[in-house]
Amino acid sequence: MKKKVLVLGGGFAGIESAIWLRKYGFEVTLVSDRDYFYIYPISIWIPTGEYGFDDVQISIEKLSKVHGFEFILDEVESIQTKQSTVYCKNNTFEYEYLVIALGADKLKHEGEENFLSICSKPTESLQIKQRVDELIQKGSGSMAFGFGGNPKDPSNVRGGPAFEVMFNIHNKLTKLRIRDKFDLHFFAPMPKPGARMGQKALEMMDIMFDKMNIKKHVGKKIKKFQKDGIIFEDDSVLHSDLTMFIPASSGHKVFKNSDLPLNEAGFVKINDYCEVEHDFDESVENELGVYRVFAIGDSAAISGPDWKAKQGHLAEVMAKCVAYNISHIEKNSQARQGYEAHINILCVMDTGDGAAFVYRDNKRAMMIPMPIVGHLMKKGWGWYCKNSKLNKIPRIPGM
Repeated sequence: MKKKVLVLGGGFAGIESAIWLRKYGFEVTLVSDRDYFYIYPISIWIPTGEYGFDDVQISIEKLSKVHGFEFILDEVESIQTKQSTVYCKNNTFEYEYLVIALGADKLKHEGEENFLSICSKPTESLQIKQRVDELIQKGSGSMAFGFGGNPKDPSNVRGGPAFEVMFNIHNKLTKLRIRDKFDLHFFAPMPKPGARMGQKALEMMDIMFDKMNIKKHVGKKIKKFQKDGIIFEDDSVLHSDLTMFIPASSGHKVFKNSDLPLNEAGFVKINDYCEVEHDFDESVENELGVYRVFAIGDSAAISGPDWKAKQGHLAEVMAKCVAYNISHIEKNSQARQGYEAHINILCVMDTGDGAAFVYRDNKRAMMIPMPIVGHLMKKGWGWYCKNSKLNKIPRIPGM
């Protein structure tokens, strides 16, 4: 009889692990506090009205029926691995294998109630749209877009969506022929935001900023946010009628109530096989089974080069590795797959009227402009993501 696997989280990592664990024949229960899988990479078009909220989500109940896993809507409160137990708001679960894919929380900022984020609660995308529409109706204004860093774990910066929302709003205002009535600003505390993409990408970004008349404010720490803008460490002020900011990630709050080994930033420590690095004594390890708990995606403390970044495709690679590894543990096989060999930066950075293809690994770093076709490619990926997850079309190997 196949063992039961408990998966925590309904994002890219959790959904993909549930799908692949079912392919290997395991009984899978997935717990999420949302009843839909939200496709963050294409949510960038909600603020401009190109997509509606329903366009960027898939019902997890529907996914569960397609792939044969059990879905339970609940909120995780504590993970106690020494007891092989997960405590939720409405349920308590025991497990034989556990996959932690809860994502992450965001670093706190003074005055954070004064900004909106495209990478926070999904509904904030609708609030950004409302604010953009109000400013367009007004006919003029100032908008600021930025992202922050986490010095304790730099892999948790998510800057791409900030660029994309900003570029798409620039494109929308241009199409409406009112771009000259708006000031667009980009801000970030680090001196070279986006440096992990490589030097050539940085140079190309500067060209894009100049071409679009977007003003840069970088290299100064953020002191606080206020209703009408941002105050930096030198007390200089950037005025803004709309501030869209993506805080860097920090460890999920659930982990503080759990017995998981965490790094300085609060993420779960894992090895290359995504196995949680338990610090239990030998007797407990032998009783529980050494490799029964895994952490993937934004929940995990990943290893790799300095430029590494957590992205959806890496989360899905980790999910596949976990499913493979659990299947071989059950076979008493030593075969394992690791995620570190697959670390790279890969994205299509959309601008509304085109895109830039960004790629980096240990051998190369590139950013290739793709006018018009790049926008269509990202739209095509969104369609592929939704339909392949629902088994309406075949999965492309490696995706």
